[in-house]
Amino acid sequence: MTKYAITGVTGTFGGNAIKELVKLVSTNDIVALARNIEKAKTMVPEGVEVRSGDYDNEAELENSLKGIDRLLFVSSQPGGSVPRLTQHQNVVKAAKEAGVSYIAYTSFPHANNSTALLAADHKATEQAIKDSGLKYSFLRNNWYLENEAASLKAADNGDAFVYSAGDGRVGWALEAEYSEAAVKVLVNENAKDIYEFSGASRTYRDLADAISGDFEVKSLSDDEYTKVLKDSGMDDGTIGVVIAIQDSISNGQLDEKTTDLTDVLGHELVPISEAIEKVVAPKSLTK
Repeated sequence: MTKYAITGVTGTFGGNAIKELVKLVSTNDIVALARNIEKAKTMVPEGVEVRSGDYDNEAELENSLKGIDRLLFVSSQPGGSVPRLTQHQNVVKAAKEAGVSYIAYTSFPHANNSTALLAADHKATEQAIKDSGLKYSFLRNNWYLENEAASLKAADNGDAFVYSAGDGRVGWALEAEYSEAAVKVLVNENAKDIYEFSGASRTYRDLADAISGDFEVKSLSDDEYTKVLKDSGMDDGTIGVVIAIQDSISNGQLDEKTTDLTDVLGHELVPISEAIEKVVAPKSLTK
């Protein structure tokens, strides 16, 4: 029997991926990897084995990955005490040494040639996986709609919807849709090497038009948007990342025309207006 593992299961992506995987294969064939084992045990479906999945500890990862055939490797967040690329290299080395035969890795759109700030670690990780000799699929996820939660919720509350990406286009889709697709690739013995996963390509103006209610839409310059973010209390480091992402979008880094996501899912994406409601919806639960 094929043994599957998913990393980062206490996070949103990995947690949803585990829930999707148990719909497709037996819980006896699933291993959940997490830094916080006790927390993971309270979150994963009954019957799923939990093992240590600390990206900082290559030896521990190797032990946890023994007996695993196919691994869904969910990329970590940058900014930790150990550089993200080092963490990723630890996972790849551990998988190789443990005898894992296949890795599905959550990457960045067109990571091999993207100049976006966030793409560098993903490009290097993809190369490390190639160099390992393992079979692989690169799941190049475009942009989670949840990344825009603050702006969506502000508009939903009647405040201004603000951005500085101009007419740049983005392939927004729900994180749950990306993670469901990742699992379907994981269990596919004939998966492609590269998937450019994306929703329909839209501008921020298009996104604003799909939000219900009355609010102002403000397309600002980077300098103007920086001031808005500073006035909101955001720290300089985070502001720099936000502006860099806006610049990447305005430069076309997230403009995508692909059907990979819907092809793998086997169904259409949640309509954008409904998807927005899912992001801002918690308020409806309190009414």
